[in-house]
Amino acid sequence: MYRHAALLCLLLLLAWSFSAARAGKTQIAGEMGLEARLFRDSPADSRQKGDNLSLYLKPEFYRKFSKSWSVTFRPFIRLDQHDKQRSHRDIRELMFHKVAKTWELKLGISKVFWGVTETQHLVDIINQTDAVEAPDGEEKLGQPMLNLILKRKWGTTSLFVLPYFRERTFPGYRGRLRTIPLVDTTRPLYESKDGQNNIDYAVRWFKTIGPWDIGLSHFNGTSRIPDFVAGTNASGEAVLIPFYKQMNQTGLDLQLTKGSWLWKLEVIHRRDKGSTYAVTPYTALTGGFEYTRTGVFKTRADLGLLVEYLYDDRDDPTKTPFDSDVMFGARLTFNDVASTQLLGGIVLDTGTSERAYFVEFSRRIGQSYKLAVEARISSNAGPASPLYSLRNDDMLQIEFIKYF
Repeated sequence: MYRHAALLCLLLLLAWSFSAARAGKTQIAGEMGLEARLFRDSPADSRQKGDNLSLYLKPEFYRKFSKSWSVTFRPFIRLDQHDKQRSHRDIRELMFHKVAKTWELKLGISKVFWGVTETQHLVDIINQTDAVEAPDGEEKLGQPMLNLILKRKWGTTSLFVLPYFRERTFPGYRGRLRTIPLVDTTRPLYESKDGQNNIDYAVRWFKTIGPWDIGLSHFNGTSRIPDFVAGTNASGEAVLIPFYKQMNQTGLDLQLTKGSWLWKLEVIHRRDKGSTYAVTPYTALTGGFEYTRTGVFKTRADLGLLVEYLYDDRDDPTKTPFDSDVMFGARLTFNDVASTQLLGGIVLDTGTSERAYFVEFSRRIGQSYKLAVEARISSNAGPASPLYSLRNDDMLQIEFIKYF
């Protein structure tokens, strides 16, 4: 139902936007890109393909109807060389926005980001992860919502009603960076009798007090992170079936800016509502700092040193790869005309010899092009680790992006 409605909205909005653009009433921007993924090793599953190319398009249409009303439309489409599941479309945003002096109202499909840490965003609960797009969980699907924002002297309160649940995307048989066994997305299980139509609720309070940025949130509804139930498909092959529980999650995010120091913390406490697959409530946190030195190497460049600790009291490597880990990283910002940046780091599991390395580089080319390079390498993942399926998927990703 959602896909058909989304496609209809997409076609109608495209027709309206181009018509309005010709009349000079709509602003059009966005980006398109060519992406190459190169893998060092052969895949762990013989059905998976090797190196891969894909194309994507992310246009943006914006129109302001009056001083207080506007609409933003951001569709997304990707065409992948090998993986049919990664060839997909989505409405990242189709949002009608009303702005008043002490409140705002957002109605439609949108993306909301909460969080301050670098390694993972525990408190970021509103949108579903688009797991076919990126392995780090940074890419999100558009979420239908009603969002009322109240602006007061004592802080900003955001209230959410989320009337439709988006299932997490997963790579298909031919795709890399996927689990073994494969996740079967054709028959998900839900704890709620309403399935995808379960209505979720969330609230977040935020305020800046001197050098402190403080956020406190609570979510009640369908978990964005599925559990997995062992099953078989029509061919008798072992698969993982996603199971979406009902849960409550309370989150706290803090950021302290003190001179060259940036201190960050995210903490959540989650409690499942109870079912056959229920587990004990748990607490998880990510916290650390970023220290920045300006003018390093006698240049205009800034060097940021990052350290974060990741903890999850379930102590279960099948649930999370970050039960007791430390991240060390460095960010080099060149402060040049091309906005060149380089980020690199390593995540160490304190209980095992498991390691995960990452490097990210980006640089603008001229006024409307950008080169982005990313490398991800893992080592020593044991059979119980969620990263074990990716043991052959050390990857170099190169993107050439055109802005318009």
